[in-house]
Amino acid sequence: MTETTVGIGGAAESTDMVLNIGPQHPSTHGVLRLRIVLDGERILSAEPVVGYMHRGAEKLFEARDYRQIIVLANRHDWLSAFSNELGVVLAVERMLGMEVPERAVWTRTLLAELNRVLNHLMFLGSYPLELGGITPVFYAFREREDLQAVMEEISGGRMHYMFNRVGGLKEDLPAGWTGRVRQAVASVRSRMSDYDNLVLGNEIFRGRTRGVGVLSPGAVHAYGISGPIARASGVDFDLRRDEPYLAYGELGDVLKVVTRDEGDCLARFECLLEQTHVALDLADACLDRLAALPPGPVNLRLPKVLKAPEGHTYAWTENPLGLNGYYLVSKGEKTPYRLKLRSASFNNIQALAELLPGTLVADMVAILGSLFFVVGDVDK
Repeated sequence: MTETTVGIGGAAESTDMVLNIGPQHPSTHGVLRLRIVLDGERILSAEPVVGYMHRGAEKLFEARDYRQIIVLANRHDWLSAFSNELGVVLAVERMLGMEVPERAVWTRTLLAELNRVLNHLMFLGSYPLELGGITPVFYAFREREDLQAVMEEISGGRMHYMFNRVGGLKEDLPAGWTGRVRQAVASVRSRMSDYDNLVLGNEIFRGRTRGVGVLSPGAVHAYGISGPIARASGVDFDLRRDEPYLAYGELGDVLKVVTRDEGDCLARFECLLEQTHVALDLADACLDRLAALPPGPVNLRLPKVLKAPEGHTYAWTENPLGLNGYYLVSKGEKTPYRLKLRSASFNNIQALAELLPGTLVADMVAILGSLFFVVGDVDK
């Protein structure tokens, strides 16, 4: 039991202040509330209060068939829509024992990595913005626009692509599309050094982030933290390498798992930046393989009513923000009996309760922004 004295007006020096950050706050990436207890400018305790954006997606999954749930799963992390779709279709395909065409496998891998770059660029631009540097976000959106143009061309969507289908992809690639993707990837890669010069070379940014918000490997394991945040604390785990899916098993010579040992805000940003370079390299490798493949289908013909056999399975993927898992239970009907979503941001955001106590209010935004979360991914 801890005793908290809440003062009103001119309170004594020993009085603690209870402060709400959010639910509407520029640095919370959405509707997140942080209830913090302060002693002067020092944070004593922090409690993330989630649920303001809860849509009940897991319950809605039970009333939609296997084609319709893709559009629901697409949206919880709105910066990683393609990767969200991927987990659902992989789970259903595993239940059906389905082997998708090779061209679909390589195209999915390519699109997953392009989606990863789009996700990371958003945080590479917005994190310095939260610390007072406005310029990087304009650069990030310039790069995002190049990649979103080719994603929009293939799917018709700029954020919610809806391009995955059980058994493959919605349709074949447009003529000349891979060439335009190669140009877009080369264009983005040629300008990535701007972030080194603008952000990592900035002494104010380094002063605000180095040694701040250090997350230990023990806390990473205790909270189930994953993705670039975990790897920045020295936890060397990446599903693409350690439990390969799609075509990642054949990309071991290109796939480099980026890690740091410091575990601070700067290490998390560096991991995200270097991981963007790796994703661009993986995209080029996928384009090379697609160019070498003979023409063929990108999907399988399915029955009009798709029913998964009775049973259960768990499919997880290395989403841009961390581990994303779907636990699917089927009773042999056209809708799931249960579809449980394990989102990356939900676990990652719990670390705030451990990271914030003992730090200054001025460092709170630096720590909060460095966790790279999407509130829809927290609340589902």
